[in-house]
Amino acid sequence: MTVALMWEARAVEGRGSELLAWARAQELPVRPLRRETLRAPQDRVLVITWWDADYDAELPELSEPGGELVSRAVHRWRFESLDG
Repeated sequence: MTVALMWEARAVEGRGSELLAWARAQELPVRPLRRETLRAPQDRVLVITWWDADYDAELPELSEPGGELVSRAVHRWRFESLDG
């Protein structure tokens, strides 16, 4: 089974570049099958990681950035891939 973990944060206004750099610099203790980093308006950053694991498996996730960098708590979602 493939599980996708989604991590999304919104930077304090004007600090989107810093949040993006912070997210890209974060290393996980185990390498996922795939990792993709995206950005959106309003200084939002999204990181999606794909894992070969059961839906409820313990998987490493990105941490919370420092409070001075984000305007709210990080949002996290977990999905099960239905393709292939």
